[in-house]
Amino acid sequence: MSPRSYQLGRRQAASDETRARIINAARELIAGGASFTVFSMEAVARQADVARMTVYHQFGSKIGLLEALCDTLASSGGMEQLADAFRRADPRDALDQYITVFARFWESDRLVLRRLRGLAALDPDFGQVIRARDGRRREGLGVLVRRIFSQSQIDMAAFDELVNMLYTLTSFECFETLAGATRSLEVVTPQVIRLAHAALDQDAAR
Repeated sequence: MSPRSYQLGRRQAASDETRARIINAARELIAGGASFTVFSMEAVARQADVARMTVYHQFGSKIGLLEALCDTLASSGGMEQLADAFRRADPRDALDQYITVFARFWESDRLVLRRLRGLAALDPDFGQVIRARDGRRREGLGVLVRRIFSQSQIDMAAFDELVNMLYTLTSFECFETLAGATRSLEVVTPQVIRLAHAALDQDAAR
């Protein structure tokens, strides 16, 4: 390895470490109950013990930082397993896996996810990030519903209603309500799957 390559590698490692420290600082602020008026690039910089411009250099904006935080939560929460759901040959099995992956994700860091979604109702930047991710969840459900009904007719109104119902069932808010303080993932996930199947069967019977 050349001296230049070695130096570049060290700088990249230092940059990655700084980036991870900033993301962790943002998570700590949210987990600690920071309000949308308190959570800022400056507050994150103080929490991470870096200069404010370092945060801007790494993420560009508060939205960029929130996107990075959500990506980190998704990675640690196993969201890469969604790809397996779409590879399943049976579309109902695919939906079951889709529901299971989201349930595991919602359980993975419930406190931070709860507060992120609460802040999304109050702060436009949080709202933009969370809405975009919820939109992708809805799009995925649309793909699966089309596969499930590929051999039968379903009109657009019924399709939209079914996707909306599944979107509600796979939401953090639904999971949080069903889980409460004591119910386990192993109890809640099959319950959501049963409700999803009931919704599918009701539409199939129309």
